[in-house]
Amino acid sequence: MDIRTARPDDAAAILDIHNAAVTRSTAIFTDRLETLADREAYLADHADAGHAVLVAEADGLVVGYASFGTWRKKNGYRLTVDDSVYVRDGHHGAGIGLALLTELVARARAAGFHVMIADIEAGNAGSIRLHERLGFEVCGTVRQVGTKYGRWLDITIMQLVLDPGQDPPAA
Repeated sequence: MDIRTARPDDAAAILDIHNAAVTRSTAIFTDRLETLADREAYLADHADAGHAVLVAEADGLVVGYASFGTWRKKNGYRLTVDDSVYVRDGHHGAGIGLALLTELVARARAAGFHVMIADIEAGNAGSIRLHERLGFEVCGTVRQVGTKYGRWLDITIMQLVLDPGQDPPAA
């Protein structure tokens, strides 16, 4: 398996994985399927902002993707990013998510970000365990902030301080 920066020609594979998560899980709080143009814009937006989108490729097939991006839009949050990790159906449990998140954290550190946030559907024990393996800590759970499949969904918020010794920027 190879972990690499996503290229524009990965947009269709990323779209397949994303839309599968939309239709089959509560990992993404929407029931709106995206288009290829949406995913192409997603890749371009992340590149323009200096954020990462990675893919895991095995035997020529993109088996997962991960990204970090803007957590909040206000300037004071500029050193905090949030992460997303998705694995293609049929490829869970093979270490793909761990490999993607490990590289994502490394790239966020190298880019000078200070904190990475994970907003995880509270019932997604696998994602919570994955983040704990890399040192993320649970900050709390926000109740009934999303809805899908006719039920309320909670978010467990986790964080990883990427550079504990980093001084805050000057005012």
